[in-house]
Amino acid sequence: DKATDPSTPEENWECIQQFCDQVNASTEGSSLALRLLAHKIQSPQEREALHALTVLETCVNNCGDRFHSEIAKFRFLNELIKVLSPKYYGIWSSEKVKLRVTEVIFSWTVWFPQEVKIRDAYQMLKKQGIVKEDPKLPEDKILPPPSPRPQNSIFDTDDEKSKLLARLLKSSHPEDLQRANRLIQSVVREEKEKSVQVTRRVNTINEVSENVKHMNELLENYRRQELSPADQETLQTLFQRCEKLRPLLFRLASEAVADDEVLAEILQANDKLTQALGQYRQVVASQ
Repeated sequence: DKATDPSTPEENWECIQQFCDQVNASTEGSSLALRLLAHKIQSPQEREALHALTVLETCVNNCGDRFHSEIAKFRFLNELIKVLSPKYYGIWSSEKVKLRVTEVIFSWTVWFPQEVKIRDAYQMLKKQGIVKEDPKLPEDKILPPPSPRPQNSIFDTDDEKSKLLARLLKSSHPEDLQRANRLIQSVVREEKEKSVQVTRRVNTINEVSENVKHMNELLENYRRQELSPADQETLQTLFQRCEKLRPLLFRLASEAVADDEVLAEILQANDKLTQALGQYRQVVASQ
């Protein structure tokens, strides 16, 4: 009650920290805390609901895997959904509270990608039109650290950032938690960009491999004069696509100059592509 007291305009960080300590003191602490917090988040008093959401996010920061497991259950997610749904409390919940709940669920889809129920709950809200677009998380929003973090996370490879984050998250000062959040968000953006690059590289190299293989098969039949008109058209389409893949490989190579192994993989794919294009020009274009 003290941690979510609507009569106090600012968060009572001392009480919030004590609440987290109580959660950690018992094996039943997480499930009991979430039942209490769900009731407060559904409060018709906007400030009480917002305070409760701050307590919830601080618990996610400080209360570990057991708490993370409980928030990922439909039993609790449904309580959050009720705040947004016009069939339940969405008709009188304030827009500020609804936006904050949306931000909370969305941030969990980022930090806990392995929790299918969280992702399903969020996708259902989008499918029903309750959530129109992904929220842009404000810088002063407290986000949980990823748990478990993906292997080769920047926090695993950068000791300075890891130590700074640990120190900031242990602090009870709001400005330190805001700094921690900004650090986490910058790392998330960095890791997301890395992930996009890896996905693009893998997809491009796979496409090169498949196209080259298919082109070589069609070229062999072309040499034997066993290629149907439809296959000749497919061969020409493959050639055009392979020509467009070359600049993509060059761009990928420029992004991977610091990684010898990845660069070698890209250059090998480029060699195969160059050979296939040369074979096409020699066999088809010359005729």
